[in-house]
Amino acid sequence: MPSKKRIILDKASTVAFRFGQRAFLSGNLEKAEKRGERLAMALFRFDKKHRERTKANLQLAFPEWSDKKREETALNVYRHFGRIAADFLRTGLRTVEEVNSAEVIGRENLERAYALGKGVLIITAHYGNWERFAHWFTVNGYTLNVVARDANQGAVTQKMTEMRNKAGAEVLTRGNAARAILGKLKTGDLVGILNDQNNGDCFVPFFGHPCGTALGPAVLHLRTGAPLIPCYFTRLGPGQYRAEFHEPVDGADFDGDQEKITARLNEVLESQIRKHPEQWLWLHDRWKSARRACLMQ
Repeated sequence: MPSKKRIILDKASTVAFRFGQRAFLSGNLEKAEKRGERLAMALFRFDKKHRERTKANLQLAFPEWSDKKREETALNVYRHFGRIAADFLRTGLRTVEEVNSAEVIGRENLERAYALGKGVLIITAHYGNWERFAHWFTVNGYTLNVVARDANQGAVTQKMTEMRNKAGAEVLTRGNAARAILGKLKTGDLVGILNDQNNGDCFVPFFGHPCGTALGPAVLHLRTGAPLIPCYFTRLGPGQYRAEFHEPVDGADFDGDQEKITARLNEVLESQIRKHPEQWLWLHDRWKSARRACLMQ
C-alpha cells in the first residue's frame, strides 16, 4: 500500500502536470515554447544543484571554454529543455504535416536496416527533441517501442506514458523490458533506447573521461542481429527539426566486443553533442559511477 507521502506527491504531481499542460496548450507553439523558456530560466536561477552540476559537466567536457561560455551554455541548456517540455505537452496538437516537416539526413541508413527484417535498435539520447522524434517514426509508418524509466511519481509516469501513446509509441518499462524487447525485434519492430544515462555496466570514453555506460544495446545487437542505428532529432527553431540517421554500428567491425561497440556508440553521440552542446541533458550526473569507481575525481 502506498505511503501517505507518496499519495500526496502523486496527487500534487498530477495537478501540476494538468496545470502545466493547460498553460502550454493555449496559443501557438512559438508562444508555448516562450513560456517554457521563461519557466526554465527561472528554474536555472533557483535550482542550484542541477545548475552547478551542469556547469561542472561542461567543465569536464570542454575544459578549454571560458567560465562565461560555460555559464551561457548552461543557461541555454535550461532554455532548450523548457522549449521541448512545452512541445511535449502539446503532443496531441501536432499534425502529420508538422511532424513531417523535419529535414531528414541519412534516411537510407534506417530503410536498409529496417529491410533486413530483424527489427532495428534505434539508439538516441536525451538530446534535441527525442519525444518528437518518436512521433516522426510513427507518422512515417514504423512501429516504435520506446524503453523508458518510470518517473519518481507514479501519476507522472502515467501521464507521460499517455502522451507517448498519443504519439503512437508503445512504452516498455526499463528494468523489465528485456523479454519484451526481444519479442518486438523478432516481429521486425523498432525499439528506441536512450543510452546516455549513468550506468555501471562498463566504463568507456565519453568526452575524454571514463563513463559508466549500459551494455544493453550491444548485447541485444549481438544476440538478435538487429542493426544498431545511432540517430538524433536536432531542434533548429520553433517547430523546425533535423533528423539524422548515422550508419549502423556493426558488431562484426569490433570482433563482437560489447565494450568496443558501446564505446563507438558513445563516440557518435559525443560528436553529435559537440555540434549543439546546449541540446543535451548536462543536468544529469553522467560520470557518477566513474567517480564511485575511483576512475576520476
